[in-house]
Amino acid sequence: MTALGTSVSNCVTSPAAATTNWGYIGKQGPEYWAKLSPDFELCYTGKRQTPIDLQVSSVKSLDKNNQDLLVVKYQPTPLNLINNGKTIQVNYQPGSFIESDRQIYHLLQFHFHHPSEHHINGEEYDMELHFVHRSQAGDLAVVGVFLKAGDFNPNLQTIWDAIPQKPGEENRLKDSIINASVLLPAERRFLTYSGSLTTPPCSENVKWYIMETPIQVSREQIAKFTQLFPDNARPIQALNQRVVFESTNAEKT
Repeated sequence: MTALGTSVSNCVTSPAAATTNWGYIGKQGPEYWAKLSPDFELCYTGKRQTPIDLQVSSVKSLDKNNQDLLVVKYQPTPLNLINNGKTIQVNYQPGSFIESDRQIYHLLQFHFHHPSEHHINGEEYDMELHFVHRSQAGDLAVVGVFLKAGDFNPNLQTIWDAIPQKPGEENRLKDSIINASVLLPAERRFLTYSGSLTTPPCSENVKWYIMETPIQVSREQIAKFTQLFPDNARPIQALNQRVVFESTNAEKT
């Protein structure tokens, strides 16, 4: 399994991302990624990079004739976690997907960042959760959820209790079942734009859906993650000529 942030698997990312020693600090940090491998060039030259600062006052509403509802169909799966050295990643069994704009994207995995990679109106959240999907055509879609310090989150704790402590360590718990949908907010209004992976090779083939409503987690739960990963967030990238859209409808649970 490759050690990636917002990435998916060996069949999607470049071999260099698995073999090159990149990270978040020092000479392996984000400002040096493009220098670490020719495959990482987009990390510097790309014009549609992620994350971005989402300025809500500047977004445009999606055309109501467009299929702007984000339909989520996640199924329960046995808990399978890996500490890939960059984050804690939960690998998902086939059968779960999202549907948007008449396109189906299958859930591959979800993982965490501290602090949040995206900002809202210049402000960051405590953490950010990324659900990574891929269509049959190979297109990628990521659903981002902000995590905010507040109440204890029992759904997150199911994962936290099984966190592998060492890079490369994996925990497969057949008797522990997780449904990713419980980590989504009840109110699912979202912002969407065209972006990239937030880790090398920074490929620009990713459709992003950022939930506007955060979920709550306790400060103790945040601290448990930051003990392993104090900072695994890529800095904000330029918006350039891109437009951010807001959904006019919101699926509720």
